[in-house]
Amino acid sequence: MVMIMTLLSIHSPFEIQQKLANAVRAKRKKMKLSRQALAEHSTVPAPTIKRFETTGEISLRQFVMLWQCVDRLDTLAALANPPKPTPRTITEVLVS
Repeated sequence: MVMIMTLLSIHSPFEIQQKLANAVRAKRKKMKLSRQALAEHSTVPAPTIKRFETTGEISLRQFVMLWQCVDRLDTLAALANPPKPTPRTITEVLVS
């Protein structure tokens, strides 16, 4: 039997989807790109971009392709890195 641990969060998956969609939309607009122009750069169809920006729904692959056009992929890749442990003593703070 596999046990899956669920961590408590103040954000729902839907809220995170919306935040990501809003971030892509804001970055796209800051770059003065239309949905069609972003579609041409990313190869993600314009209707898919519209659906993502309005509902937050998109495949992970398509999201990564959009993100690559509006920001650095390093920012997404950093999410997969394990967090650095928090120092527990002053000595650990000074050594790190």
